[in-house]
Amino acid sequence: MPDLIMFRALWTYRGFVWSSVAREFSARYRESLLGAIWSVANPLAMIVIYTVIFSQLMRATLPGQEQQPFAFSIYICAGIITWTLFSEMLQRMTNVFIEHGNLIKKSNFPRICLPAIVTLTALINFAIILALYLLFLAIIGHWPGWLLLALIPLVALQVLFTVGLGILLGTLNVFFRDIGQLTSVVLHFWFWLTPIVYTKTILPPSVQEMMRLNPLEPLIESYQGLFLTHEWPNFAALLPLTLITIALLLIGARFFLSRVGELVDEL
Repeated sequence: MPDLIMFRALWTYRGFVWSSVAREFSARYRESLLGAIWSVANPLAMIVIYTVIFSQLMRATLPGQEQQPFAFSIYICAGIITWTLFSEMLQRMTNVFIEHGNLIKKSNFPRICLPAIVTLTALINFAIILALYLLFLAIIGHWPGWLLLALIPLVALQVLFTVGLGILLGTLNVFFRDIGQLTSVVLHFWFWLTPIVYTKTILPPSVQEMMRLNPLEPLIESYQGLFLTHEWPNFAALLPLTLITIALLLIGARFFLSRVGELVDEL
């Protein structure tokens, strides 16, 4: 199995992966006065901007939350935080082999380590932002309690989906350099086609039906329901995304292993 082969390689080189993650964080913030704060500055800025712009417009579209002054802030934070994890991972994975071309040419290590480093770095950034979000929920008295356990399968599914898609696109990008540019453009459209800064209920029924084609829509909705209304995720609605994730992991792994020997020649 291709996934098993890559997992064994990652386990053997786990020290290299962790040291690379630590080295990346050190290099990124070594000369910075604010350090790791910059890793959360962009998503926090997005949250503030969208909350200020849309909070009054969209509050009435959150059923049963009219009396909750922070309802839209909770809603939009849940979407943007998780979207940031997805977009950061996917954009970096799409370009990871090209960005580390010199390292690939000079060093002998399993190339799958590079997507693993990207994943761990993004998860650390996500953990920092999530901790701040949970602190905000605790302060306003909207702590989700034991429902936080549902984050484990949700985040795991999201990360695996992104890894499968990212490895596939990252490998393709080595041979077809337009893939990286196209991914960036698609992500902009994908963001607005996902109910993050608006609610699905404001859309016409026909458009709501079309949005079911978006594999991330039920995932983002699960995060929003968990944090805003304290609802346990509807895992049945996540079955299509789960099947897509399995397919992407298998296809991405097979394609990567079939082309990994040609990466050096193309970089």
